[in-house]
Amino acid sequence: MPTLRTVLSIPVFLALLLAPAASEDASPAAATAAVLPLLVTDGGAPAAALLARDGEGDAGGDGADGDGGDDEGHDGVAGGSGRAGGGAGSRFRYAAAGHGIARADHFRAGSVTKTFIATVVLQLAAEHRLALSDAVERHLPGLLRGHGTDGRRITLRALLTHTSGLADFTEATRGTVPLTAPQAVRTALALPPARPGRYAYSNTNYVVLGLVVRQVTGHSYAAEAERRIIAPLGLTGTSFPGARRSLPAPHGRAYTVDGSDVTELDPRVAGAAGELVTTLADLDRFYAALLGGRLLPSHWLREMLDTRAAHGSYGMGLFPVTLPCGTTVWGHNGRISGSYVRSAATADGRRVLTFRLNTDAIADPRLEPALLAAEFCPRTR
Repeated sequence: MPTLRTVLSIPVFLALLLAPAASEDASPAAATAAVLPLLVTDGGAPAAALLARDGEGDAGGDGADGDGGDDEGHDGVAGGSGRAGGGAGSRFRYAAAGHGIARADHFRAGSVTKTFIATVVLQLAAEHRLALSDAVERHLPGLLRGHGTDGRRITLRALLTHTSGLADFTEATRGTVPLTAPQAVRTALALPPARPGRYAYSNTNYVVLGLVVRQVTGHSYAAEAERRIIAPLGLTGTSFPGARRSLPAPHGRAYTVDGSDVTELDPRVAGAAGELVTTLADLDRFYAALLGGRLLPSHWLREMLDTRAAHGSYGMGLFPVTLPCGTTVWGHNGRISGSYVRSAATADGRRVLTFRLNTDAIADPRLEPALLAAEFCPRTR
């Protein structure tokens, strides 16, 4: 699950990487096209792809791949690019050492799920069906008790901002053991808690929020997300698979860092903290709509972007990254066995980039911030 939330110091590396090419093309398209193949050659991914969206309007659904034909990428890596249809400008690009990634492919999004769950919770707050100051005990009596943990002292705000002190159940399961939500909570309670009030990323927080959504609405978090987010935005490639191990068609293959094929996976290893299956186009559309104010009233969107509780590290289901040029982007990343994905957007949602790998780790951690800088930092000829 995601741990990279601040831009690393990459002075010489980034300066060389983002230097204008011989063509003097200073566009984000040229910059990201130069960086993306490095996720394969230097980052160790079998394949990588991105879809960037620039401007208002619909960036197009998960239709045809939109490839403009294969070309030869950096260092002999096969690559391709194209433009998606729709009202907003969007660019698809992939690089692969073997089989590529198609624009329409479904994949597991890991902790990007948390942005969906946080949006549902904040919508319920806007409807006065819960308050962020509510103690967990009010909605789930007796759930969080023992080993120094007391649900009477943990608020929903603390869950949303990862300041609850709840241990991360995946420290015990390593993200490989399917669990029900109560089992995940019991597993977490058997681990040493973190210090309440301090930011400590924990998947358990969002598993508990999933239970709160069910208690408040009478429906699962998946059903509420479908009704409130997925259907209204037309995210036709996005779903909460529950216990279904297979991915919807079309999809590619997913691999661990040692090369094992983990395309078939029980999503209950993550639950409400990381169950989501989606597409590049759907994630771009979701973050554009969220940050553009289409899913939350302005007051609640400001709450979502308020990082004070987590001392600047995290809002509610979103976190900021300030790039070397001073631009701050908002979004989330997700890591689950066989998949890594990162969505980032400007604060107004007008520009969004989502990239993904068909493996769960980037060998060189400098590459992610470099790709974000290539897309969002202005460049001059």
